[in-house]
Amino acid sequence: MRVSPPPIELSDRQRELLARVVEEYVETGEPVGSKTLVHRLGLAIAPSTVRSELAELERLGLLTHPHTSAGRVPTERGYRYHVDRLLERLEPRRPGAFQLDLTTLRSEVESALQATTEMLSQATRLLALVSAPRLEADAVRHVEVLLLQPEVAMVVVITSGGGVTKRVFAFDTPVDPGLANWASQYLNDQLAGVQLGSSLLQRRLADPGLSVRESEFIEALHPLFTELVGEQEQRLFVGGAAGLLDDLRGDELDRYRGLLELLERRRALLDVLAGAFDPRRPFVRVGGELAHPALRDLALVGAAYGLANRSLGAVSLLGPVRMDYEHAIRSVRSAASELSRFSEDLFGPN
Repeated sequence: MRVSPPPIELSDRQRELLARVVEEYVETGEPVGSKTLVHRLGLAIAPSTVRSELAELERLGLLTHPHTSAGRVPTERGYRYHVDRLLERLEPRRPGAFQLDLTTLRSEVESALQATTEMLSQATRLLALVSAPRLEADAVRHVEVLLLQPEVAMVVVITSGGGVTKRVFAFDTPVDPGLANWASQYLNDQLAGVQLGSSLLQRRLADPGLSVRESEFIEALHPLFTELVGEQEQRLFVGGAAGLLDDLRGDELDRYRGLLELLERRRALLDVLAGAFDPRRPFVRVGGELAHPALRDLALVGAAYGLANRSLGAVSLLGPVRMDYEHAIRSVRSAASELSRFSEDLFGPN
């Protein structure tokens, strides 16, 4: 189990210097020295004072200096401290508008998630990951029972997320066409608007008021609804891999070899997101906080989206530890807020 280091108390001046070092290093990729902080960034602090404070920040493990360079760069712990202050400052604010109108997509969940992924990756030049709601979050929209042959029936289920599932059932004796028509009407009356993964659906399928013939027929179709959820693996939309590689420096490329391999295994990426997930607030995981070895030199920024009473998925950005965290946090919060509004219209109460 990873043990968190004790909290660090910094003065206002030290916090400002650390933030300036992080921001400058993120922008330039070059170690930041006291002269840069005083002259280029315009800090009204004597150079000797800046050098002394930088040395203290280094002693606290928030900064380090590569080789013999006089400049400093943030450590993983320094990024963590900087990110925590950003989250404290940004979280109470209302998320900004996300530059994508999802209302035109109406019930097309996959199109909305794909559009969100593409917009996020374009806006940040980072790898965008958006996990789709699990199928149990979908509600039944329409059910059709069709006779293909006297002894063979096909059941079609359309869900609120736009999914269509078909299953064929074979019976030992011919099925009365009137029974099949009744089943279509009955299942629509009982299940329309009911979530696939809910106990209410199970209760609606076990109606004690049905005749023996009706009950046996519905019972034969029951597995379609109970097994449907378990058979579906959660989907993950990924975008921006090419753009991310375009912006990397030569010494950063090796760190992404494992990530490129991981991208081919969506299940592993979903496990990473599940381990980082926080449904209550935006989350940031830096370097070693990501358990997967392929991600130890990267950072993950994300936010949950969903309904008022439950989360449906997460919007995340994956990129170098040297990233613009404020822009990334603002971006995922805005995208998650837009997806939550979309989800409320689609999955919320009618």
